[in-house]
Amino acid sequence: MAAKKKTPVRRPAARDEAPKPPRLLPATLSGKQGRAVKALAHHLEPLVTVGKEGVTEGVIGALSQALTDHELVKAKLPQLEKAERHAFALALAEGAPAHLVGEVGRIAIFYRRHPSRPKVALPA
Repeated sequence: MAAKKKTPVRRPAARDEAPKPPRLLPATLSGKQGRAVKALAHHLEPLVTVGKEGVTEGVIGALSQALTDHELVKAKLPQLEKAERHAFALALAEGAPAHLVGEVGRIAIFYRRHPSRPKVALPA
């Protein structure tokens, strides 16, 4: 008797979702660490605002400086479609460089550990 070949089952791709690019940072946050950082960011106000010009060198520089000073920063994104806001947040994370911890509406949360004086204690 000949063995039947199994055909692989493929999940259909979501219509509105674009594939996410790989993270460029060498170290990634675990799920537990991401939740802890997101909880710490809850009470923070946005320090960086992306204007109608979009992600510019000035905005990236401001985010990078804010991350050096605070390690954990919220940024306010313009009122655009969800996919466009996500693309802006990814561009900011790439340019800064930082971890994009999360997005809630028009607010994106970024984290970058200070190289010599870390302020945020991450769980193991």
